Amino acid sequence: MKFYGKAEETGQTILQAFQSGSVPAALAPLFITGNQERYCACWSWLNQLLVALHGYSDARTYNGWQEVKRQVRKGEKAFCIFEPVRTTVHDTTTGEERMLVIGYKAGARFGIEQTDGEPLPGNEETQRFVDSLPLLTVAQTWGIRVTTYNGREGSAHGYFRTVGEEAEAIALGVANLSTWAHELVHAADHRLGNLKETGQHWRSETVAELGGCILLHMLGRPTEADSGGAWEYVKRYAQNADIDPLNACVEVLNRTCQAVSLIMQTAGEVTTVEAI
Repeated sequence: MKFYGKAEETGQTILQAFQSGSVPAALAPLFITGNQERYCACWSWLNQLLVALHGYSDARTYNGWQEVKRQVRKGEKAFCIFEPVRTTVHDTTTGEERMLVIGYKAGARFGIEQTDGEPLPGNEETQRFVDSLPLLTVAQTWGIRVTTYNGREGSAHGYFRTVGEEAEAIALGVANLSTWAHELVHAADHRLGNLKETGQHWRSETVAELGGCILLHMLGRPTEADSGGAWEYVKRYAQNADIDPLNACVEVLNRTCQAVSLIMQTAGEVTTVEAI
C-alpha cells in the first residue's frame, strides 16, 4: 500500500505515539465517552486516534465546520488524517467495475477546540455548564482547553491531559464542581513542575482532591466541596498504597497549598487585567 504526500509523516505520528507509550492515554477518551454524536465517530480507529493524539475531541474539514456555523480561528494549524486513494478497476471475473483502494493521502482537519461559533446540536446545555465554571478563566489563561465527554458509571469523572510537557486539556464527564476543582488543581500542580507521578498515584491524587476541596471552600462552595467524599477518596488511595490517610495529606500539604495559591493568584491577575 502506498502513502502519498504527508500521509507517511502522519503514519510516523502514530508510530511515535506507540513507541512513547502515549497511545493508551490518547485512546482512553474515545472509549470513555461512548459519544456517537461526534462527527468523527464513524471514522477508522486510526483516524480517531490521530484526532485524540492531537488533543481534540472531534474534527472536520475547514468547510465542514463552516457548514455547522463554526469558524476555524485565525492562526490555527490543521493536522492530517488518512484519506483513501481509490481507482476504478475492471473485474475480469464478474465483468463489473469496482473501486479499489491503492493507497492513502493526507487530509487536513481541524479540531472542534480550534473553532468558535454556534453550539453543536445537543451541546447547548453542556456549554452553559462549562461557561459557568468558577475559575474557568484560570485554565484559559494557561492555554488549557476545557471540554466535556459523556461520562458513564465506572469510568473516570474527569481527566487532565498533557501533550509532552505542555498542559493541553481538562475534560469533565460529570457536571460536578468537585471534579472540576480536582482537575484544575492537577493543572496547577503540573504548571508548578510538581506533577511528576504517572497514572493514578496516591500522591498526585491526594494533592488534587485535597486541593480541590480547599479551593471550593475558599470560593464559598462548601456543599460542592464534598469534604466527606474528598476524605473517602484520599483514604482509598492512601490505604491502597499502605499509607495512613492523615499522613498522606500532611506529606503533600505544602505542595497542595502551592497549587491552590497559584490558581487564586492567577485568578486575581486575570480580574485585575479585566478591570483595567
